[in-house]
Amino acid sequence: MFGKRRPSRPVLRGSAGRIIAAAVALVCITGVAVVATDSPRAAAAPEDFYAPPDQIPAAPGAVIRTQPMSLLATLPSDQGWPGKADHIMYTTRLQDGSTVAVTGTYIDAAGPWLGAGPRPTVVIGPGTSGQGDRCAMSKAFSTGITVTTDPSPSLSANQELPSSAVWSRLGARVLVTDYVGLGTPGIHTYANRIEQAHAVLDGARAANNLAGVGPETPLVLWGYSQGGGATAAAAEMQPRYAPELNLKGTWAGGPVADLAAILERIDGALIGGAIGFAVNGLLARYPDLERAVGRVTNQAGRDTLAALSDACIGDVMTHYPFLKTESLTNDGRPLSAHLQAIPEAAPALAEMKVGNLTPAAPVLITSGRNDDTVPYGQARQLADDWCAQGATVTFRSNELPPILPGTTIPNHFGPEIIDGFGPDNAITYLLDRLAGKPVSGCTFD
Repeated sequence: MFGKRRPSRPVLRGSAGRIIAAAVALVCITGVAVVATDSPRAAAAPEDFYAPPDQIPAAPGAVIRTQPMSLLATLPSDQGWPGKADHIMYTTRLQDGSTVAVTGTYIDAAGPWLGAGPRPTVVIGPGTSGQGDRCAMSKAFSTGITVTTDPSPSLSANQELPSSAVWSRLGARVLVTDYVGLGTPGIHTYANRIEQAHAVLDGARAANNLAGVGPETPLVLWGYSQGGGATAAAAEMQPRYAPELNLKGTWAGGPVADLAAILERIDGALIGGAIGFAVNGLLARYPDLERAVGRVTNQAGRDTLAALSDACIGDVMTHYPFLKTESLTNDGRPLSAHLQAIPEAAPALAEMKVGNLTPAAPVLITSGRNDDTVPYGQARQLADDWCAQGATVTFRSNELPPILPGTTIPNHFGPEIIDGFGPDNAITYLLDRLAGKPVSGCTFD
């Protein structure tokens, strides 16, 4: 029933609950556990791994190449250290339908599946890592963090070690996509609803292809922040783009669903420079908008956007903290205000908005009421839009009080830890979907 509140539930118990608790302790607190494997595995793929061959398959989700890799963090099982990881390159499609190569990390668990039903595939949409090639999540899976010094000091942390470790230890096969243009040639189209959804769904196809399993394999999607927007977009595009996939459920945590609302929120915040990621991605796909933005930005603005196109999120915090985009324009108005006024921007931002299609499988949306980075209102609007279309949606509000507003880490990442791994968490929700536990209609809490 629309608007129904969900009943209280017990915290996940048994082996799965212990695994989640152990994963949080190991990965979030200590952050060190190195996989032991039967044979030496490369710590990281060489740079030429990320250069696609001249000819790639036309079919989306086709595996182009793989290379073994080590993992920084996993959890031990009775069989030893679970999971053998590979760098993977696979095919996906751009916004215009053309085929392109994208990379990611594939983790094939060695232990048994501890949940109900057949072993599932889990595709993780990473949170914001940046726009430079060195920011690709797959480059940090072996070390936990990528550090470079040329042309200037830069770092990029792997935010998906906890989630990949939990799902791997539970016995799922896991694929973490790098998204379009991260590591591979071309601009990373940050928060592009269409291309992120393609990369996630084609990641599922590629993982199943690599594992030698069919599309009937149960699939769940996991993502927070940029990743939440990516999995939300994938959930609503799956019935049309990848109808053969057996999608059972999705977590869209703190989803980037309405780019316009987010650009306005983070202007002047600690990660205000991430606005450059979004603007650069839009300009790459909308030439008319590129010309319009070029008219309203000053030289410092154009230089900053160019520099941010090769920056990681850590660089944004250290080199461009609390960036106000009013400093980048000719008239001193913020870029978000210009985007509201530029006629060329409206259709682009509307096309990037998640919520105009209907997911066929259940979705859990979580959002922090005091999130200072990805606004609560646009996440709730996504739930309302989907519910009005007849989708099955569970919406949970995180009531963590505001802590140092504008600094992102406590108010944005705090709800991620609580909603992803705390009591009544997103893993519980997805395990219930894999177990076939019924859920219908819309609930709000």
